[in-house]
Amino acid sequence: MSSFEEHQDQLLQDQLASLHPQTGFTRRGFIVTTLGTGFAAAVLPVSAETITTDTNGLTAGEVKIPTPDGSMPAYRAMPEGKTKLPVVIVVQEIFGVHEHIKDLCRRLAKSGYLAIAPDLYARYGDATKIESIPDVIANIVSKVPDSEVASDIDSTIAWLKGNGGNPDKIAITGFCWGGRQVWLQAERTNKIKAGAAWYGPLVGKASDKTPKFPVEMVGELKAPVIGFYGGKDQGITAENVEQMRAALKTAPKVAADSNIVVYPDAPHGFNADYRPSYVEKDAKDAWAKMLAFFKAHGVS
Repeated sequence: MSSFEEHQDQLLQDQLASLHPQTGFTRRGFIVTTLGTGFAAAVLPVSAETITTDTNGLTAGEVKIPTPDGSMPAYRAMPEGKTKLPVVIVVQEIFGVHEHIKDLCRRLAKSGYLAIAPDLYARYGDATKIESIPDVIANIVSKVPDSEVASDIDSTIAWLKGNGGNPDKIAITGFCWGGRQVWLQAERTNKIKAGAAWYGPLVGKASDKTPKFPVEMVGELKAPVIGFYGGKDQGITAENVEQMRAALKTAPKVAADSNIVVYPDAPHGFNADYRPSYVEKDAKDAWAKMLAFFKAHGVS
């Protein structure tokens, strides 16, 4: 990084510190300063159906996002040579920003978006190197407070304006752990214009790090969300989905623009083409619906 870039980075960090004086969490430095490569260790071996999207016509790779705590690594993909692009913030699943999440960014970039996936676990360790799902949850996921995620999303939004993104055209999508965050961010900030939540938890047990769940905050929705859920999901039940649908009906107009799509024969993780849970037909249908939803709400 040049001295000029370092100066600009520090200016943005100072600006972010003033924007987020009350974060609701204890600041800590980043343990992970660069993204890992390949797929997460906990999901190996990957499926033969794994999709690989090339970078032809794209600018793609790691970037650093200034936050009040320092520089957060992120994966960014965008059409080469373009500016003021519509943006999709991609929120990782529980395995972190591994190759599947990067590939999803490239797919979105091929559709004309600047897609960016910030590493929201970077203060706690590299989830992609942990070999079991229970250990990922215990050692990383359980330590991440919602308030910290919110601050990092705000930092990502602040970074976009000077790096090819249109701050007036921002959507958000996320998967599993990230799907819950989509609902929460759409309920929290008016800087996001639309969301797509893939099998994200809707209800749950409150804790100091996760004080509220999406169904409790529907009345605060500031952007419409389309949710994609599997009828055979063993964790997010049909009852949970119906609770959310009922809550949406009683919420303000923006909630009325929201929608939940259930694929009856799909399990949890049906978009994860690198795993046995992948259901190609449902995944492709949901992806097309997501892009149409973003376009219908001005993010294209």
